[in-house]
Amino acid sequence: MRYAGIKRGLLVGLSLGWALSVAAVPLSAEDSDPARWGWMQGSPPPPEKRISFADGSYFQFPQMRWSVAHFRQLMPTVQVARGTGPIQPLASHSCAALDALTFVPWGQSEPMTWAESMRANYTDGIAVLHRGRLIDERYFGALTAEGQHAAMSVTKSFMGLLGALLIEEGLLDAERQVVEYVPELGASAFGSATIAQLLDMTTGIRFSEDYADPNAEVWAHAAAGNPLPKPADYVGPRSYFEFLQTVQPEGEHGAAFHYRTANTDALGWVMTRATGQNVAQLLSERIWQPLGAEQDAYMTVDSWGTPFAGGGLNLSLRDLARFGELLRQNGRVGEQQVIPAAVIADLRTGGDQAQFAQAGYSQLEGWSYHQMWWITHNAHGAFMARGVHGQALYIDPTAEMVIARFGSHPVAANAANDATSLPAYQALATFLLEGGCALPEG
Repeated sequence: MRYAGIKRGLLVGLSLGWALSVAAVPLSAEDSDPARWGWMQGSPPPPEKRISFADGSYFQFPQMRWSVAHFRQLMPTVQVARGTGPIQPLASHSCAALDALTFVPWGQSEPMTWAESMRANYTDGIAVLHRGRLIDERYFGALTAEGQHAAMSVTKSFMGLLGALLIEEGLLDAERQVVEYVPELGASAFGSATIAQLLDMTTGIRFSEDYADPNAEVWAHAAAGNPLPKPADYVGPRSYFEFLQTVQPEGEHGAAFHYRTANTDALGWVMTRATGQNVAQLLSERIWQPLGAEQDAYMTVDSWGTPFAGGGLNLSLRDLARFGELLRQNGRVGEQQVIPAAVIADLRTGGDQAQFAQAGYSQLEGWSYHQMWWITHNAHGAFMARGVHGQALYIDPTAEMVIARFGSHPVAANAANDATSLPAYQALATFLLEGGCALPEG
């Protein structure tokens, strides 16, 4: 069933993967800076400065540069509690030479500096760890060190790690079918898929994420997850759980990689059914508390209060960097083994590169996808989490480097910023390996 008659602002819902209506040449990072526009300032803000979830203005450009750091002011959320334990400290070390680091963006001939890439990518915040020390931390736009930012599809990688952890603990079986955990999905395309196929997104389901197509399933998913009251004539699914039951088959399970958000929502339902905890509670208990996060995180929810597993996580920049360091350290935080090392080792092996190639990511040649992580298979063994509009967590074990990045690029697809982000990360890794930022002993 299609929902073309519903106002676009309501369709947007919580998919966090919208196709933005922007000018052919969008405003620059400087000209779209939220501080210049004065969004939501005043008591109350004047009409021209107001941003709302209900009318869809919250994800129009340039308003979205403010929204990505203020989602909890616009829609219902659920807490991911850090608990009452100590904060895991982040030692810092100044590395002024970073500003002069240069690289050549893909498809260009002129070099760009590390500092210039921040503006080119509409960066809202970036933190770099080298051997666990914070060597770079910058904030732009509406983000501050005390604030949280939408992680968008980086959320999927958190969910994938939780799924892999539950498999290691025996609470999930990778080869069992989804229907064995969630009978309600038995009549859907998910029912006959295995948990491993969910994690690697090799399910055969009909789910288009073409945001330019008003009939794409992603819009029905968004409408179902929208927490606002539905229009009187709305007859579709009213929650993520209801939507998942409507997903139809397309192709064969296990045949090819297809990046589809609905897979992560289905995994979230499976994990909730297997543990009796929703994914926000699982994330808090299994990762956020033992991580020593300095802030609570939060997740957006649908009208039933179900956390959006596919893209609803919001967290601080430093805590995203801490999470990356957890993976770089093979699941350890200090002396505590939070995630079994075998789980991290399996994640880093990656998935089937031939299946990944069928998805047509021309800029990611030779990569794969495994347990909802993007694996580069480069010489450094780098792997990452990725989210629309420029969200990234890049881990380079060889360079002992973690890069946490939030952005608000006017174009959703990462292909719009990969050319100036991925080569920058690789250049920084080489810079660190060559001793460009010498750290003190100990």
